[in-house]
Amino acid sequence: MYAYTLAAGRDRAGWLRSIAVVLAFLGCALVALTGTGAQVRVSAVGILAALGAAFSYSFYNVIGSDLLNLFSRWLVLFYALFFATIFWLIVNPPWRVAARHYSLPEWLFLFAFAMLSMLLPFALYLGGLRLLDPSSAVVTSCLEPVFASVLAAVFVGETLSAWQIVGMALVLSQSVLIQMPQKQIMSDSKDESGAHRC
Repeated sequence: MYAYTLAAGRDRAGWLRSIAVVLAFLGCALVALTGTGAQVRVSAVGILAALGAAFSYSFYNVIGSDLLNLFSRWLVLFYALFFATIFWLIVNPPWRVAARHYSLPEWLFLFAFAMLSMLLPFALYLGGLRLLDPSSAVVTSCLEPVFASVLAAVFVGETLSAWQIVGMALVLSQSVLIQMPQKQIMSDSKDESGAHRC
């Protein structure tokens, strides 16, 4: 997505920003692939699914950023969840769900899980996407595997490998880098262009 935003003229290349993208990629790879018992399995279907997910997520961020310039985040969130609901009603119809005969505590758990894992995070993410450009939002969202690993270590007792900790440090450092360069680079380029004109 970073390459697309550069090619489309929606973003400006900067060495700090480019380093942040590389650090995010390497950091997430280390966190995901070097944990205890982690196994790397490569398949054509898995690669196609991963590429499809990456494209969809990038498309969501670019289009979402444009939509948030026109509409409120709550309207964008409503339509996103509305069409997701239609999709899942087709894939997993209500009668299949009813056939499972969930108890009241289970329904309450599912409701709370949906609020905490879908509605609240998406609302916060769209709020952040209004303040950040798509590239910064995507790279900053790479903090997700870091928090997931930390929570797994705290609540489930999973152990973190040394490489995972290195990956977390890389992801945290890119989150700082991605916020720094743009204004500085733009102001420097303006100063240089002004100096040339003089």
